[in-house]
Amino acid sequence: MNAKIRLFVDQPLAKGNRVSLTQPQAHYLFGVMRLAVGGAVSLFNGRDGEWRGEIVDAGKRKGTLECSEQTKPLQVPPDLWLCFAPIKKTRTDFIVEKAAEMGAAKIFPMQTEFTNSERVKQERLQAHAIEAAEQCGATYVPEVTELRKLSAMLDHWPKERQIMFCDEVELGVATSLATVARGPWAIFIGPEGGFSPVERKRLHAMPQAHVVSLGPRILRADTAAVAALTLWQAALGDWSQ
Repeated sequence: MNAKIRLFVDQPLAKGNRVSLTQPQAHYLFGVMRLAVGGAVSLFNGRDGEWRGEIVDAGKRKGTLECSEQTKPLQVPPDLWLCFAPIKKTRTDFIVEKAAEMGAAKIFPMQTEFTNSERVKQERLQAHAIEAAEQCGATYVPEVTELRKLSAMLDHWPKERQIMFCDEVELGVATSLATVARGPWAIFIGPEGGFSPVERKRLHAMPQAHVVSLGPRILRADTAAVAALTLWQAALGDWSQ
């Protein structure tokens, strides 16, 4: 039987392994959730699947759990990157959380010509991805990278990775994803001002890029990210299997 509380730990998980809790984790389990020795928590680390962790030591500032059995194997999502231009803080957090929930394998904040935010706190965004994985039952946590310039990303873009280019300028002009092969993909979501003419021209010239319409209305960036992930997962991802 799975425990109701799920916890991400950056430690190896296997039968008999003991896991030491951080002070915030110990406070959450024993101070907030009122668990005690003999209780159980579902543990995952993004590598070894999900394990039942039984509490063998519970203190105010520390605690220890022991892995008793694997409750889920590692479930790796499709090879999909989400590349997006950061927006306001809470809405950027939302994009990262939803990308983790919806099965993105890697998340790339990118600096475009019209991006309003010139820096992001990578550690904070990674923490949001972990929290989303804890909540949605995932056993995999996508990496959130540091902010990268779009131009530099395209300079070294892998030939085999297709791009779902959400270009709001060309509403109604769209590729049907059902006609495109599975494999490594990336979704590109621009900033609130859209991609610049230079960026659009460069993306349109790439053989890997496929223009996809997200409908007759121009969507906010955070809404567009969710809509694009939904379309891709339904057509080419593990939702369609």
